[in-house]
Amino acid sequence: MKPPICRVCDKKLKDLNKGGLVYFTKRPSDIEWEKRMEEIGGVGHPPYAEWFCKKLYDKANELKYLTIDKALKILMLEGF
Repeated sequence: MKPPICRVCDKKLKDLNKGGLVYFTKRPSDIEWEKRMEEIGGVGHPPYAEWFCKKLYDKANELKYLTIDKALKILMLEGF
């Protein structure tokens, strides 16, 4: 897993109660990644999940029905 650092503002999350990990809707490439990891017994940070600071977590969580690329565009454009 990636260390808990906000994907948008790069803030380190020292307290996981002040932010969190959001899992977005899987893209076809994400499903393929999961299959590959299962086949090889691999582990790692899913490409459809990201960490967000307390300020951004609620908004990111509201967008979890989107794929990660679409959600990140919205978060970045809204100037969070």
